[in-house]
Amino acid sequence: MDEVKNNINKVTVEIFNEEYVVKGEESPEYIEMLAAYVDRRMKMIHQRNYNLSNTKIAVLTALNLADELNKLQEDYDDLVKSLEEEKRNRMG
Repeated sequence: MDEVKNNINKVTVEIFNEEYVVKGEESPEYIEMLAAYVDRRMKMIHQRNYNLSNTKIAVLTALNLADELNKLQEDYDDLVKSLEEEKRNRMG
């Protein structure tokens, strides 16, 4: 039996002036893109709240990204529901 070996990529990225080694199955370019996105978001929050600690900036960034993800998930669920209703209406 052949086993498929997952390629684990190891990428060094910089987020908010700190280096992190990230391991994952995604391409190095994808991991770097995600890191750059998080870095930009942290810097935006820092510009508006320059007295906050790095930890608080990270938590606020995580909350903002979780909010973004949740809203996208709700939009996706609504879209799927609409498509299912449209499909039922065509068939019925």
